[in-house]
Amino acid sequence: MAETLKLAIIDLSSSDSISTAKSIRQACIECGFFYLVNHGVEEELLLRVFDESQKFFSLPLEEKMKLATKHHRGYTPMYAENLDYSSSSRGDSKESFYIGSLEAGRSYLNRWPSEEILPSWRPTMESYHKKLLSVGKKLISLIAQALDLDADFFEKVGALDDPMPFLRLLHYPGDLEFCGEETYGASAHSDYGMVTLLATNGVPGLQACLMPREAKVDLINFHTMMDILLHCQIELGDSKPCDYVNDVSNEVS
Repeated sequence: MAETLKLAIIDLSSSDSISTAKSIRQACIECGFFYLVNHGVEEELLLRVFDESQKFFSLPLEEKMKLATKHHRGYTPMYAENLDYSSSSRGDSKESFYIGSLEAGRSYLNRWPSEEILPSWRPTMESYHKKLLSVGKKLISLIAQALDLDADFFEKVGALDDPMPFLRLLHYPGDLEFCGEETYGASAHSDYGMVTLLATNGVPGLQACLMPREAKVDLINFHTMMDILLHCQIELGDSKPCDYVNDVSNEVS
């Protein structure tokens, strides 16, 4: 039976950046996940995001498919993505919606639901996207300090010159086409970006695989691009590579 993992709690508003950075370093060494509190994203905004997200995923499939993903922007239906072909030949039991950078002049444009159907959807998601980008930059600065680097290290080396921040809405309704094969909401994987900020509606199910043991966690993640940057540019080598999986239904994140 998987054990419940106790995650570190990182206070983004703390004035003691040195202690905060040390706590982040320890969390990354131990498991790669931690809670983030006092991050500046208002609870009211987060609730609106979940509400608008649920409204979209409740639309008929035909309506959602009008916004089928192009260039990693838009809607991805159930079973369209398979994060681990070695564990299942079917796709993951989830649907999602990608929102890319909000900066003008990008080659690929975001896709938005009709204002006639969801009038508050776009402004809510744009506001949330901007807030998360700000949080991410603060967190990356602390990660630099956790490595005994200058707080603006990643800025100076150009890692943030042309960021590709993605907001991804996820809905795990469970396996709607049961065929006897084990199906995950999200199969085992590690994320490809520098850092993942994950908010959920409170439904448990996220699991972190810490070799050689498996442990259930309640919330957040750090990963692949950051791992590449750290190992290429600094002799770190002790940040924890960590796959994770989601095996529950009725979750929104």
